[in-house]
Amino acid sequence: MNLIAVFRNMNDQYTSLLQPLFQSYSCRSGEIVIQQGKPVDYLYFIVTGKVEISFKPYDGSAITVSHVGKDGLFGWSALLGSPTYTSSVRAIEDLETVRIRGTDLRKLCAEHREAGKEILEQIANVASSRWNNAHEQVKSMLLIGMQQ
Repeated sequence: MNLIAVFRNMNDQYTSLLQPLFQSYSCRSGEIVIQQGKPVDYLYFIVTGKVEISFKPYDGSAITVSHVGKDGLFGWSALLGSPTYTSSVRAIEDLETVRIRGTDLRKLCAEHREAGKEILEQIANVASSRWNNAHEQVKSMLLIGMQQ
């Protein structure tokens, strides 16, 4: 499995720590990948395809929050230590991803502090690219999640 775009410019030593933790996941357009309220497990990195992220308030209809495509990520509740996913994710194109268990990634970051800082920096770069000036906020949220 080739390394995903998020980590291509990272130190080879750090990527070698990550590589064995990744697994491939794919599905067809229209399939639900993550269901809001279900237990958190994986963080997903999109290799090809596109997803729609939606949030359903308890007293209303689902709201589309975002669309994420190639080289993006979703499911970052897995990094934050949340017990359940806060949004649903549906493939709107055939989807190929690489995913990693949040618990495995948090453990790696705790055991290898320098690698962990670099990994979180790379993830924060991708996650914050969807919002203006959000890099530091995303990085702060990830660091807090790692401490839980």
